[in-house]
Amino acid sequence: MKNQLIFLAYILLTAVMPVKAQTEPFYNDIQSFKEQDSTAFPPKHAILFVGSSSFTKWKDVQSYFPDYPIVNRGFGGSSLPDVIHFANDIIIPYLPKQIVIYCGENDLAGSDTTVNGKVVFNRFKQLFTLIRQQLPTVSIAYVSMKPSPSRKHLWPKMTAGNTLIKKFLAKQKKTAFIDVYHKMFNADGTVMNDIFLEDNLHMNAKGYAIWQKAIAPFLLK
Repeated sequence: MKNQLIFLAYILLTAVMPVKAQTEPFYNDIQSFKEQDSTAFPPKHAILFVGSSSFTKWKDVQSYFPDYPIVNRGFGGSSLPDVIHFANDIIIPYLPKQIVIYCGENDLAGSDTTVNGKVVFNRFKQLFTLIRQQLPTVSIAYVSMKPSPSRKHLWPKMTAGNTLIKKFLAKQKKTAFIDVYHKMFNADGTVMNDIFLEDNLHMNAKGYAIWQKAIAPFLLK
């Protein structure tokens, strides 16, 4: 009887585990990356783009940087804790020579209004430390949070977070802070509305062209 109960408990546990896993945020995104990798694993020592939807929607990012091997592992809606959580799935295995990160905007836009620029900075520092512990020689670049018109109320927090991260990276080896924030404004101080999609959050090709010019000088050959 005891053995039967143990067996029944095992069956129930194994039945519940897949369901629980599939309800985990971004589970399907990560599984999709793993399926891609199983078919054709990306080359080692490439440049890894990781972060939130501004990278996810940059489907043709490789065409913007034809002279560099790019691996895009952005997953939409993610915040820094999500990237930290999945680092062993979408960062470490690729052994990149450089990691380009765009994340933090969703941290501020989440339901927790107590999240500010300093919180974003501390989360970034946690991700930075995790990466450097496992990939001590990798170069790390952070793309500043952008001034999304739909999130104008968050611009002061974005500016504070960007400033803290920039100061931190300036003291670290093999790093870069890539400022796209200020490049997305007109000369009169207004944000360029024609570089965004209708949601006033994600960018169109004109927006990505600005990013290409800002990012390219910092990529490693």
